[in-house]
Amino acid sequence: MKLTGWGKYPTIEAEVFTPNTISAISNKLKNHTNPSAIARGLGRSYGDSSLAETILSSASLNHFLDFNPDTGLLNCASGVSLAEILQTFVPKGWFLPVTPGTKFVTIGGAIASDVHGKNHHLDGCFSEFINKLTLATATGELLKCSRTENSDLFYATCGGMGLTGVIVSAELQLQAIGSAQIDETTIKAHNLAHALELFENNINNTYSVAWIDCLASGDNLGRSLLMLGEHSNDGPLDAHKEGALSIPVDMPGIMLNRFSIQAFNTLYYNRVRQETTNRTVHYEPFFYPLDGIHDWNRMYGKNGFTQYQFVIPKAAGLEGMTTILKRIADSKRGSFLAVLKVFGKANDNWLSFPIEGYTLALDFKLDLNLLTLLDELDKIVLSYGGRVYLTKDVRMSSSTFKQSYPNWEKFVALRQKYGADKHFNSLQSKRLGL
Repeated sequence: MKLTGWGKYPTIEAEVFTPNTISAISNKLKNHTNPSAIARGLGRSYGDSSLAETILSSASLNHFLDFNPDTGLLNCASGVSLAEILQTFVPKGWFLPVTPGTKFVTIGGAIASDVHGKNHHLDGCFSEFINKLTLATATGELLKCSRTENSDLFYATCGGMGLTGVIVSAELQLQAIGSAQIDETTIKAHNLAHALELFENNINNTYSVAWIDCLASGDNLGRSLLMLGEHSNDGPLDAHKEGALSIPVDMPGIMLNRFSIQAFNTLYYNRVRQETTNRTVHYEPFFYPLDGIHDWNRMYGKNGFTQYQFVIPKAAGLEGMTTILKRIADSKRGSFLAVLKVFGKANDNWLSFPIEGYTLALDFKLDLNLLTLLDELDKIVLSYGGRVYLTKDVRMSSSTFKQSYPNWEKFVALRQKYGADKHFNSLQSKRLGL
């Protein structure tokens, strides 16, 4: 069947195997000979990291295994989605300790990408709350992995993009909450320097994220809306409802141009009239503003899009971000989905993306000329000691990857040790020389 990532590029023909049990995954691997296989959850990685000739789908591994209502410790199969966890456990007073910008991600995918959220500066990545996981290796053996048991596999698997084996289950620590509401504060930042200052002044807030106008220039370069959030103690424990809106067909690509994006950005920034506003909202619009629109990736047209997300260290924050934003503004390639966050310290996982600094994610409609711009941005990011996020990547060069992920050789050696290099290879891993 034809498959693609969330960015709708590239498209490949793949054989999809969908096991109903963990033992079926194990048995499949014992008899598997194709060197190009990869695990895949809901397909929300943007590029080619979950694409291969053979797909090991976790779609049917979506069951809970055990839950402790006193501690919030959840054991589940890897195909369980964040949305299913929220639907089940928010009414019981439990929430995800870390969540990315979509809840349509599986537990296995969240671990493989070591996803981060709006609270990374305080709480780190998703893996910080994984006590242990079970990995099906290239031989079909099921290994328990944690920080104390098979620790090399644990640190390589968390953030390892599915290249060490198939994550089949995991134990996740949930967070207790008093309601499903978020107390949100929005602050207008007049330019990039102001935005970064606001991040630092509010570093103790649990959640922080900024929408940034990447087409603004001059004194307004980097103008933003900074959104802070805290879990409210008041309000019902009601889970989210399924979104009713959808985009049924690919939109004409011409609709997204610098004029339409600039108009949207201006309206979006000016919709907030006061310098600071406060409101209480359900967790759904705060954490997952796009989940209410099904198939929103179709708005970029039939050629698809890519999200370019990078991080640069704090010491280079203002200078580096200014250089990059100026280059994007000069290119006239705006993005109305531009998100700025602050990261805390890096963890011990070998290929995890975050380092202490600032991260910016931007969506761009795909065309041949875009790749030249992104290559230029790669060079700027590298010059400031930064890196690009593998889960969003669809075109980074092997050289750029190896310069920015210093543990890549150790990762390759581990893949060889467990035979993963002869079984688990995505389009991305081949492109990056893994």
